[in-house]
Formats: sequence, C-alpha cells, structure tokens
Amino acid sequence: MDASTNIHELKEKIKKFCEDRDWDQYHGAKELAIGITTEASELLDIFRFKSEEEIEEMFKTEKREHISEEMADTLYFLLRFAQKYNIDLTTELNKKMEKNHLKYPIDKSKGSNKKYTEL
Repeated sequence: MDASTNIHELKEKIKKFCEDRDWDQYHGAKELAIGITTEASELLDIFRFKSEEEIEEMFKTEKREHISEEMADTLYFLLRFAQKYNIDLTTELNKKMEKNHLKYPIDKSKGSNKKYTEL
C-alpha cells in the first residue's frame, strides 16, 4: 500500500479524523512534538536491552504487530504536525538529504567508522 499512497492523502485522512473529533484544540505544536517523542520512545522501549538476535526474532513473532503499531503512532503525530502547520514533508526531506549528501560524502562515510572522525 505504501507504493500507492501519497503523503498528502495521509495528511488529509488524519485532518478529517481530527476535525471530526474537534481535536484541533489539543494539537498545538508543543503537544504534537510531545506526541512524536512519546510514541518514538515507546518504539525504542520495545528494543531496550535486546540483542541483535533477539530483535531479529521479534520481527518473526507477534511482537512485529506491536512494533508496527508504535511506528504508526509516531507517523500519525508527525503527519498531523506537518498537516496542521503546512509543512511539505517531501520538500523538507529532499532539502535535508541534499544537506546530508554534502555533509556525509560517500568516500568519507562508507565503510570504516574511522572516517567519521575526518568529517
């Protein structure tokens, strides 16, 4: 479904959901930023104290659904923030990737971690 859904559609779906419930009053920038952080922290908590092997195994069990739900919660708040404050996520991601391309050139970033100290 990712291949056939665009960000604008998702933002509009969330906008309608929130407007139908009169939630604009609760969705200021601070509250939405808190929501993003809280949900991202809940996602992180799933992996705390787990080895790489345990984490890989989680994706083969019912834990995968919990991981997916926390990811969706985080995305919800990010999209709602962008929708409410008219932020074009595609434009902003492209700008950030261009900055990262310049900041982390392939020849200095790929491979050994030692190259990061040269940046």
